[in-house]
Amino acid sequence: MVNRTPHFRRARERGALMTEMVVAMALLLFTLMPLAYSLAKEQRYLRACYQRAVAMEFVDGELEVLLAGEWRAFKDGVQPYQPRGWALTNLPPGKFELTVAGSTLRLEWLPDVKDHGGKVVREATAK
Repeated sequence: MVNRTPHFRRARERGALMTEMVVAMALLLFTLMPLAYSLAKEQRYLRACYQRAVAMEFVDGELEVLLAGEWRAFKDGVQPYQPRGWALTNLPPGKFELTVAGSTLRLEWLPDVKDHGGKVVREATAK
C-alpha cells in the first residue's frame, strides 16, 4: 500500500503559499500605484510652481527696468518683449508681451502650454 498523504499535503501547502503570494502582490500593487501617481502629480505641480516663480522674477525685474525709463523706447500698444538673462533657459516655451498705454505699462508672460506655470501679469504707472 502506498501512502500518498504527505505528497498531497505538500501540494496543498504550495498552492496555499502561491495564493497567499498572489494576494500579497495584488495588495502591494493596489497600494503602490496610487502612491506613485500622486508623487508624479506632485512633481508636475512643483515644476509648474518653479517655472511660475522664474517667470515672476523676470516680469518683476524687467518691469523695474522699464519703469526706470526704458519704457520711453516703446510705442503705445501691445508688442513682444524680449528680456535678457541666463534663467530664460529654465522657462518653458512662451512669450513676453508689453502693453504701453500712455504711462501705464503692463508686462505679461504667457506660456505656450497650459500647465507650465500659468500667466504672470504685472501693471504699473510710469512717472
